[in-house]
Amino acid sequence: MSIYEPLYIDYLIYFNRDQDYFECHEVLEELWLERNRDSLYKGLLQIAVGLYHFRNGNLRGGTMMLQSSLDLLEPYPATILGIDLGALVRNVQGIVKQLSQSDAQSVTYRDLSIRIVDEVLEQEISRRSLELKPNIPQRRSPTRGRIYEEKMKAMDQGKS
Repeated sequence: MSIYEPLYIDYLIYFNRDQDYFECHEVLEELWLERNRDSLYKGLLQIAVGLYHFRNGNLRGGTMMLQSSLDLLEPYPATILGIDLGALVRNVQGIVKQLSQSDAQSVTYRDLSIRIVDEVLEQEISRRSLELKPNIPQRRSPTRGRIYEEKMKAMDQGKS
C-alpha cells in the first residue's frame, strides 16, 4: 500500500512527463475534493491551471492562477509530499514576476518540472508511468458547454 495518493502520483506524471496541465487539473481536482479542499492540493492544482492558461496565451488568467497558487503554497515547508515545493514556488514566483511586468507579451512560455525528493515516491511514479498512457498536452479542449457544441456544429457544416 502506498503512502501517496494514486491521484497525486498521476498528477506528478502528467505534470513532469507529459506537461499535460489540463489533465493535471482533472486528477488533482478530484483528490482536492476528496481531501476537503486541502489548500496544498489546491495550490498545486492552480499551478497546473496557471501554466495551462499561460501556454495558451491567456496571460492574465495564467498570472492570476499562478499568483493564487503562491498565496496558498508559500506557507508550506520547502519539502512536503515527497517534492521540492520550495523550488517549485521559486520557479512560479519568477514566472509571475515576468508576467506582471509591462512587457508580459514578450515573455516566452516554458514548462516547469516538480523535483521529486522521496525515493519511495520516485519508485511509485516509475511503476505507475508504465501503466498510465502518455497524453499529448493541449491537443484537446473540454468536451462540454456551448462553445464546444458551436465548434462541433460549425465543423459538421463545413464538411457538407
